[in-house]
Amino acid sequence: MARASKSAVVLCMDVGFSMSNSAPGEEAPFEQAKKIIQKFIQRQVFAENKNELGLVLFGTDDTKNSLAQDGQYQNICIHRHLMMADFELLEEIEHNLQPGGQHADWLDALVVCMDLLQKETMGKKYERLNIAVLTDLNTPACADQLDIIIGNLKKAGITLQFFLPFPVDADEGAAGDAGPRPPPQSGKGLSREQKQGLEMVRQVMTSLDEEDGLDEVYTFSNAVEKLSIFKRIERRPMGWPCQLTIGSSLSIRIIGYKTVCEEKIKKTWVIVDAESHQKDDVKRDTVYCLSDDNETEVQKDDVIQGFRYGSDIVPFSKVDQEQMKYKSDGKSFAVLGFTKQELIYRHQFMGQQIVKVFAAKDDEHAAVALSALIHALDSLKMVAIVRYVYDRRSNPQVGAAFPCIKDKYECLVYVQLPYMEDLRQFTFPSLENNKKFVPSEAQLSAVDNLINSMMLVEESEDGEMEDIFKVNKIPNPQFQRLFQCLHHRGVKPDAPLPPIEPWLKRMLDRPQAVSARCHAPLQEMKKLFTLKEVVQKKGQKTSADVFGNSTEEPDAKKFKMDEGERFSLAETSEGNITSVGSVNPAENFRTLVQKKTIPFDQACEQLTHRMEQLLGNRSTDYYMKTIACVQAFREQSIKVSNADLFNSYMQSLKNSVPDKNLQEFWDLLVADSITLISKDEVESSTVSKQEANQFSTFEEKEEVAAAPSHEDAGDVDDLLDMM
Repeated sequence: MARASKSAVVLCMDVGFSMSNSAPGEEAPFEQAKKIIQKFIQRQVFAENKNELGLVLFGTDDTKNSLAQDGQYQNICIHRHLMMADFELLEEIEHNLQPGGQHADWLDALVVCMDLLQKETMGKKYERLNIAVLTDLNTPACADQLDIIIGNLKKAGITLQFFLPFPVDADEGAAGDAGPRPPPQSGKGLSREQKQGLEMVRQVMTSLDEEDGLDEVYTFSNAVEKLSIFKRIERRPMGWPCQLTIGSSLSIRIIGYKTVCEEKIKKTWVIVDAESHQKDDVKRDTVYCLSDDNETEVQKDDVIQGFRYGSDIVPFSKVDQEQMKYKSDGKSFAVLGFTKQELIYRHQFMGQQIVKVFAAKDDEHAAVALSALIHALDSLKMVAIVRYVYDRRSNPQVGAAFPCIKDKYECLVYVQLPYMEDLRQFTFPSLENNKKFVPSEAQLSAVDNLINSMMLVEESEDGEMEDIFKVNKIPNPQFQRLFQCLHHRGVKPDAPLPPIEPWLKRMLDRPQAVSARCHAPLQEMKKLFTLKEVVQKKGQKTSADVFGNSTEEPDAKKFKMDEGERFSLAETSEGNITSVGSVNPAENFRTLVQKKTIPFDQACEQLTHRMEQLLGNRSTDYYMKTIACVQAFREQSIKVSNADLFNSYMQSLKNSVPDKNLQEFWDLLVADSITLISKDEVESSTVSKQEANQFSTFEEKEEVAAAPSHEDAGDVDDLLDMM
């Protein structure tokens, strides 16, 4: 994986007296600027990059910078020197960043930031040096050295951004009011200092970039909205060089880039000590034992894996596994043949990535050959069927290479296709043969109208069709929520987690324009497709219900059963039950407890022993049988008001899931909503209802790095930065 680009950024924030002033009902500029700083640092922490951040405050009560001499550069503090962003900085900003009571020249603060950047980046390589200034410009600034400052910025290659409470054109047409009062958020009524500051900001930004310089001036509100989305993990494109072969005589040098791939959270959960929060304080040991009375320990070297084949277990050593693996000659992108595009069905695309294949750089012959192939496939509406092998450790794939011709580039787009075992064949009865399910013309028309009203594509002013719900612009809500909660827990350990951000909810909602359009068609659908309550049919009548009971016996002679007691023909055929058997352990356990054949704790011990035997088979059928046992265990424990044995066993079962590889069983258990017995169910229980509900949540074990497979074997990377 190639390293991401490294930048050095200095955040320069105004904490002076004027930043704390605001109109009634409005948030102070200081609080808005503080939010921007926090969100920017959050993005850097969770983006997992190597960027270094510094923080300079001006308008502080004290002075702490290397340029402060002879009364110059006063009330400016270097709060943090350049280093990678971390939670410590977030905590400092959350708890220690407070407004000051002085004024400072923002141009002096800019010079301090430039000096900090130049001194602390000397001798190091950075792809970008940047200063972000957050201020309301409501303090006098000396413009005598402005040209020199601009020249030094250009010479050092430092880029500049400004964040203001008002837009950069706020003073255009504003009244010439000359009081030093704080402006309202709308930007009207700027003070004289702010107008002069805005003019200097325009001069600086247009001097650095004549065309797009003012685009780097943002308002506080706009910046908070944009920075609310946590930054994606940055990666440089890493190519996959290979040879595209057609037969044995034609070979083209190519390079592939991964352009679409599911992003996964890289930060893994680890087990730490509850008090020290240190990973090293917790050690995990795995011990293998025989399933005998003494639980004889077995050394790890004496254990091998086995493959269940029917009712038998076939031993399979690591040597066997190595010999079984597919052996290839290495990388491969071999064309097996060609077919029509219409024969490659979109619903059969599979795999975890899309690869774009280009000609190798600086190879003119490869570029001409690949271009000819791409244009030929495009004109004939054909695709190439390709055998794809990432490297010698990977299993081969079969996929389709589609031609892709754009204004700026052309390439082949590779998509994996399924093998026979990957396809799922289902047969459903036809709806056309049943007149009962044939829709009327009015119903068909209503469905058509609903689909048309919910179209997420509409025509723009220039006549082009554009998407109004761009999925590729929506951040993954799982990532956003996780990062929000991690940041909150990091800076506020004892506070409850915050609700989900409103902007994220809105982003996942249906567009307002679509909701307005589809209201009437939905009402029409309700009228035409009426819902009727289906009344459950009565159970079948027995002969006794129809003809009556001919032998009217007194109630005393009738066979009585306790309420909730089950009658089982299997139990009758088994005779007297004295222990929990292997055929029907759940029913055996119920019978033993209800008839009090043996003590309750002894019956529980027999049941748990049977469950351990069932779980050792690692099969879905045995898992379902075990779940029935767990349900019976819980049900009878509640009846006899004894929750300790059940809760204790469930805790030990949960702890053994990672070591015994029982995640599939645990998922089935969670799906059945089986939890601990709480105080609300049994008074003697020591488990609260909240703890019982949270019991099924299982922390994933830290992943162990392994050799890459054909799915994630260091696949080629993102192309966005290259385009």
